[in-house]
Amino acid sequence: MTRVSRNFSDTVEKEALPAVSADVIFASSRFPNYKIGANNHIVNVKGDPKVLSMKEIVARETALLLEQQNRLSVRDLANKFEKGLAAAAKLSEEARLREAASLEKHVLLKKLRDALESLKGRVAGRNKDDVEEAIAMVEALAVQLTQREGELIQEKTEVKKLATFLKQASEDAKKLVDEERAFARAEIENARAAVQRVEEALQEKEQMSRASGKQDLEELMKEVQEARRIKMLHQPSKVMDMEHELRALRVQLAEKSKHSLLLQKELARSKRVKENLSHLYELDGAEVLGSYLRIKPCSDIAPELSKCAIQWYRISSEGGKKELISGAHKSVYAPEPFDVGRILQVEIIYDGQLIMLTTTGAIDPAAGLGNYVEALVRKHDVEFNVVVTQMNGVDQPSESIHVLHVGKMRMKLCKGKATIAKEYYSGLMQLCGVRGGGNAAAQALFWQAKKEFSVVLAFESERDRNAAIMLARRFAFDCNIMLAGPDDRASLGT
Repeated sequence: MTRVSRNFSDTVEKEALPAVSADVIFASSRFPNYKIGANNHIVNVKGDPKVLSMKEIVARETALLLEQQNRLSVRDLANKFEKGLAAAAKLSEEARLREAASLEKHVLLKKLRDALESLKGRVAGRNKDDVEEAIAMVEALAVQLTQREGELIQEKTEVKKLATFLKQASEDAKKLVDEERAFARAEIENARAAVQRVEEALQEKEQMSRASGKQDLEELMKEVQEARRIKMLHQPSKVMDMEHELRALRVQLAEKSKHSLLLQKELARSKRVKENLSHLYELDGAEVLGSYLRIKPCSDIAPELSKCAIQWYRISSEGGKKELISGAHKSVYAPEPFDVGRILQVEIIYDGQLIMLTTTGAIDPAAGLGNYVEALVRKHDVEFNVVVTQMNGVDQPSESIHVLHVGKMRMKLCKGKATIAKEYYSGLMQLCGVRGGGNAAAQALFWQAKKEFSVVLAFESERDRNAAIMLARRFAFDCNIMLAGPDDRASLGT
């Protein structure tokens, strides 16, 4: 044994400490267990015999509790639970003792580290390296001890849970014993009363007439036998029924657990599929009036848009109300004035999977468009040069110039001096941006003058198209008419 004295710093300057050989082989890979005895002597503590871990002890006790004979009485079942409860209390006490021992080890490690730190300042050279290595080993041992304490805390929590479970089970078993005992006593009393009544009746019958009744006597004997059978009835059969019910419940619980695992795997797989699908497409284009938005594939595995079902929606930025845009089924959509200040969303359905894409914010108004419309409102009639691309759903090959007149009371479409359509603002009239098409969708609008006449008009610029829509709706509103596209009147009304 080595004793650390106070005058060690005086002697170390005079004597060179021998260096530790590099060929030393330690008997154990773990740091030895020491105690500080009287007069600061370091005492080596003999290793404790191998002790089972708390998890193994809990598992063994649980297995012993679950082992049952073919037929167990309720009393035996209660005794089993009480033994398990006592074992859990014993385990809890052992855990408390281990915590106290762990605290003592922490104190010992701290004292040892302080001694090594004091020794480190007094030595030099190879000996100082050895002291630093010893300090590092002490710190590593402290880390391992801390980890072991964490494991002990977790095991203590598990033991507490097991103790609570066993305590509840013991109380339930005791309650069941009391109930079954009371039930058995009641049945025994009933059986005794029945036997007494039968015996009295038999005596009366024998006194009245011994010859009248061999048959009656046999019936009475049957009743006596039945009464005695009830009296001798015992409860182990009910315990067996309970065991069968427990087995059935365990089988059902195992099946439910398997089904739950399958559902969890299916849910995880579905989430992965949704996450993968959400990165297949993106919205391309400026989110401003006068531009157009296009669904753009961003993966090589993205399905063709021609094979997908597409529907565009507008969402109010305040209440979050989702409104379907009727007829917007194409991969391209050009926002119209009614979409300003709202968020656009598109749903893509392919093979039963739903993909949703949303604009990053609300659609912004076009710069200078409001002032331009205010200047046009002062005029009685405003003319726009247009090209008719469709009439009543039929494509028009001719690209001749037409003139669209937007007046305060009516709208008129002319070609030269000929008037093609002229209608006053009414509830049957519809006007909105083209919902679909290609790059020119931002310059085209749909106008249904009446039920039997509709056209798609292409303007010279996006500004003219949006100004015509806003101007016509402004004049129609002055006539108490809500001018909108298909299925948009309810949204305008709100």
